[in-house]
Amino acid sequence: MMALSHRVLKVFQEMGKDRLDLHVLFESAGNIPAEREHVLDALDELVREGWLEPDGADFYSLTPKAKSITPL
Repeated sequence: MMALSHRVLKVFQEMGKDRLDLHVLFESAGNIPAEREHVLDALDELVREGWLEPDGADFYSLTPKAKSITPL
């Protein structure tokens, strides 16, 4: 798993949420605009590997697989 993918999962844990908006997830890349593009790659990886699922209107939700791993 890419380091950024792990940071994206940590955002869910830090916020105590199972569902987050894409714009919140961009924060996992920090304040570097170019790095925010890589968040999309991380989200693709996390969806492909079954950690997240798209949840409409730019939201992503943790899957049961992700919820079963504590801490993320």
